[in-house]
Amino acid sequence: MDIQKYISSGILELYVYGALSEKESREVSRVLKEYPEVKAEVEEIEKALLTLSSAAAPNNAEHLIASIKKKLTKSPTATEPTETPVRKINWTTYSGWAASLLLLIGLFVFFNRTNDLREELSAERARNAQMEEQIANAREDAENAEELLAVIRDKDVQRVPLKGQNVAPEAYASVYWNTQENTAYIDAKDLPEPPRGKVYQVWSLTMQPLTPTSIGLLDDFEADDNKVFSLKNPNQSEAFGITLEPEGGSEAPTMEQLYVLGTVAAL
Repeated sequence: MDIQKYISSGILELYVYGALSEKESREVSRVLKEYPEVKAEVEEIEKALLTLSSAAAPNNAEHLIASIKKKLTKSPTATEPTETPVRKINWTTYSGWAASLLLLIGLFVFFNRTNDLREELSAERARNAQMEEQIANAREDAENAEELLAVIRDKDVQRVPLKGQNVAPEAYASVYWNTQENTAYIDAKDLPEPPRGKVYQVWSLTMQPLTPTSIGLLDDFEADDNKVFSLKNPNQSEAFGITLEPEGGSEAPTMEQLYVLGTVAAL
């Protein structure tokens, strides 16, 4: 066999690219075993392909080569011809293969980069949405704080301190009662978290005779960050108390679970 003619025929390049038929590949594999110079030429072709791939996709050269070979292998091939002598491939044909290879590399890199850009854009949109939500929450918190300050400073609002009782001596709360609007704002930040299945209930009290009237529950206590609750109070209250009751509240206060109590100062 004329080894130099075999090497220059171009069949070794097609073998490396995976573009030969199964029968042709077996034949080339046989020649590789017999002729070390042919094997060395194949190794040089593979090294050149790896260098070219690394230049196009530095971080993923091996994967790129595998992808290119897969694409070339899937190309439609003619029915296996009868065994014929290996024909010489001219430079025009070889250049066509090289151009196809470069095109595949370029497309591979382009689509990978496009996917990366899409992921970066999605991540940026998510960050923007999160930032917008944080800004909206900050504005809402500022508006709520301003509203609470206005309530506390209102001349028609009377503050009633509620002190801890036997069941919870360290507990504390305040009632800001607007007698003109019949609204009571309960500041409960110094009450402990209620146990599961329990809820705080607020009572308006008259003293002679002692008559408790429920004005509402401190629902969603744990979820409320500022622990300030607005309740309607049309009663002529002489005192306020807060008890711990079963979820849903009670018709009458459970006095053993009276957490805080305070009387309204005479005006």
